[in-house]
Amino acid sequence: MTHRRPWRGQKELRADTDQVRRHNRSLVLAALRRHAPIARVDLGAATQLSPATITAITADLIQENIVETVTLDTDAAQTSATEAPRKPTAARGRPRVMLQLNRRTAFVLAVKITMNKVVLVLADYLGAIVAQRTLTPETLKETRTSFPRFVVGAIHDFLGEEKIRLKDLAEIGIGAQGVVDTNKGSIAWSPAFSDRDIELVRPVARAFGIPCFISNDGNMIAQALNWSDPERYGGTFAVIFAEYGVGMGLFVGGRLHAGANGSAAELGHVNHVPGGPLCSCGRRGCLEAFTADYAIVREARQLPPDSDPLEIRPTPEELVVIENAARDGDERLAGIYRNVGVALGYGLARLMAIINPDRIIITGASARAYELIEGGLMSGIEEAVVEDLRCNTRIETLPYDQDLIIAGLIADALARLDHDVFALPLAARLAALEPQGAR
Repeated sequence: MTHRRPWRGQKELRADTDQVRRHNRSLVLAALRRHAPIARVDLGAATQLSPATITAITADLIQENIVETVTLDTDAAQTSATEAPRKPTAARGRPRVMLQLNRRTAFVLAVKITMNKVVLVLADYLGAIVAQRTLTPETLKETRTSFPRFVVGAIHDFLGEEKIRLKDLAEIGIGAQGVVDTNKGSIAWSPAFSDRDIELVRPVARAFGIPCFISNDGNMIAQALNWSDPERYGGTFAVIFAEYGVGMGLFVGGRLHAGANGSAAELGHVNHVPGGPLCSCGRRGCLEAFTADYAIVREARQLPPDSDPLEIRPTPEELVVIENAARDGDERLAGIYRNVGVALGYGLARLMAIINPDRIIITGASARAYELIEGGLMSGIEEAVVEDLRCNTRIETLPYDQDLIIAGLIADALARLDHDVFALPLAARLAALEPQGAR
């Protein structure tokens, strides 16, 4: 019997070719997003693609209105793909044709959900914020039925007021405080709500016919840091966001680690002391119950450890008063912050032992009061883990002076558009058009 090697059919070869083409387009779009305006020759250096491939891909992208040309004079033009982006100027001397993404290609909408606040931010394809709106619903009174309707109505009104056509909106990204389930597209639990399992992705996607994604707010902070400085915030690192609750975003091996359903890295709900103070999640002894804003205020007011966090509701002003008193020599209040540091130190020590992060970044209110918790933090780490497991991890603070959650949602959405949508040639995108459901 003669055995013949299977013949790869024309369809298989075409599929391979299409896959390579899509990959190359994705490389070009990623480089343009990072380095534009950029010349074709530098685009080739950044992507390691041949001049002929760069010419063909950019010609297609320009024809599809995804990329546009700008003219810089010789002095203003970039000479390397690693230089910071330069703004287009009027041509002087020898003009140089540069390429950049077309901001009008698509819009993305970021929706941030926290306690009693919903923030809507519209961004263009370059990532620039076009419009934003802040709404203040009483989230604890919302239900799993009413809140999706509220969000859909808020988005509808916002887009109408900004005169954004649905065909120009490419994606809606939702970032929520608490535990999210990316498989169900829901907020599984959040201190902002009394109800659990609030499904949002499916109702929003159905209402607008646009892909919708949901993420944990801590993950989006990590995503924003990685996008802003991938060399510094790459590899394996964690960002701890401590305010009303304690959240964490985690990158492992250069990739966001969200777990099987998006609820990974919930450091705040790792048990610290069994049977300890009441946590906002309803359990006792979580790390958050020792380190969050409400935990500090509970101790400062000398309330019982089983006081309901939802009834404490510290204000920023009250926290500043407590912090300042601790700085000014109030030993009892200073001791509260030291204990917060010790508890957080034990939590970070577990993280060091398990994933060996290059760096841990602390942001939120804890960053503002870092000098009050630093001594306890270092003591907690030293007590909890041997030096060999902690010596290579750097601990840094990051002032929370910009909305990193929104920045992460926008960066995440645009990266997905580059890779999953516009990396496809126009013909393939048109062929794939069909009613969009929840993702």
